[in-house]
Amino acid sequence: MRILVADDQAKVRSAIRLLLEHDEDVKVLGEAVDATGLLDWVSVVCPDLVLLDWELPGRDMGDLLDAVRGNCSRVKVVALSGRPEARREAIAAGVDGFVSKGDPPERLLNTLRSCVRRGRNEVSEGAALPEGSGGETQGLPGSTDCTERQ
Repeated sequence: MRILVADDQAKVRSAIRLLLEHDEDVKVLGEAVDATGLLDWVSVVCPDLVLLDWELPGRDMGDLLDAVRGNCSRVKVVALSGRPEARREAIAAGVDGFVSKGDPPERLLNTLRSCVRRGRNEVSEGAALPEGSGGETQGLPGSTDCTERQ
């Protein structure tokens, strides 16, 4: 699973990177500190998933989601926020999943896997899957399940 991390807080990016790099199925492609940096990365690497701080500066989140998917239509986006109440807004805006920054690390990893696996299920038979997109997990109940995009 190829991931971009977008968060304006260096300590959060560092902690997420350390967590993700311990998983052999995950490759962190890069980090962005704002919307412009995220769009630059997405246009170059087209990741499997973007882990997006819901309060990332630089652009309205709905517009940012549209721009990310305009550059890479197959990308999954999981919103991350220190405000659990932001879940409704993020899901309504079209993210594929949501994790609170206060959730346990296992919940973050399971949500990322669930979203990427759901994307694999949408690939037609015989199509090549993205490198590193494997990994079986059980989705956790509650707010971390990957959602269907409307």
